[in-house]
Amino acid sequence: MSNEDKTVTEEKPVAAFHGNERILALSDGVFAIVITLLVLEIKVPEIASDLVAKELPHAVMELVPKMIAHAISFVVLGIYWISHHNTFMHIKRHDRVLLWLNILFLMCVASMPFPTGLLSEYPNQQISVIAYALPLVLAGVSMDVMWWYASTHNLLDEHQNDKNFIAFVHRRNLIAPIAYLFAIGVSFISLTLAKFVFIVVALYYILPNPLDRKRHQLSRRLDR
Repeated sequence: MSNEDKTVTEEKPVAAFHGNERILALSDGVFAIVITLLVLEIKVPEIASDLVAKELPHAVMELVPKMIAHAISFVVLGIYWISHHNTFMHIKRHDRVLLWLNILFLMCVASMPFPTGLLSEYPNQQISVIAYALPLVLAGVSMDVMWWYASTHNLLDEHQNDKNFIAFVHRRNLIAPIAYLFAIGVSFISLTLAKFVFIVVALYYILPNPLDRKRHQLSRRLDR
């Protein structure tokens, strides 16, 4: 084998190491487990057989706040998964710092079952709203820090080095944590309004936006 062939052979593991496949696999696994744990928190009421007809409707109605909290959390986690997925569509490689930033983001995601359970069990307590909003604030900030680090350390795809695009993603990433901080502040005045903020933020990120159109345009150019 020539020296040139040895060089090519030795470079292949390096390229494999810098791929993002394992990051995405770990992240998808964490999201899948957390979403599953959210669903498992909703338990079927245990009622004596002779009282089912009388007490089951009331017991199911008592589960409605819990179902709503879990539905909102499911959507919110879905939004963060999509954001993470879209972010790594533009990141072409990683380093040790980015790995740890991603771990920090996943830690915030993995903590969501507890505050979701707290909010569903005690929906009219301010501490529940604050405990629910805080990990979402940290998740949003850590997501934007990942984007900032990737964009300032030449980790982005060469098609995404446009400064206006990078700034647009920054703004969009920060809307959620700012809104959740706003919800924490509003909770001192109205818990209902604070919880309404969670719904508004979810709707904002569900609706199509200019970033989606830009991503579709990029995909069409790459497919040509």
